[in-house]
Amino acid sequence: MAYVYILGNNKFSLYIGVTHNLIKRVFQHKNKQAEGFTKKYNIDRLLYDEFSDDITTAIEREKQLKRWHREWKLNLIKSKNSELKDLYPDLYRS
Repeated sequence: MAYVYILGNNKFSLYIGVTHNLIKRVFQHKNKQAEGFTKKYNIDRLLYDEFSDDITTAIEREKQLKRWHREWKLNLIKSKNSELKDLYPDLYRS
């Protein structure tokens, strides 16, 4: 199993990633344990996620989303999360 996820910050810089463990990976981003773009730009709000039974399919979806225009990405996020709230607290509780 795998997840494709989109993180954002208050200025709506976006980051798209893929992981086997969504809770752990977002926790790492929130606590600045992941070096690079997300740490540099304080990108730590889970805005969107998709589940896949297959890691290869998830990686292909990640690549597809990374090629999308920003507006398309925001529309995708809003289709599941119209308030653009951080989904991590709900994910962690479930």
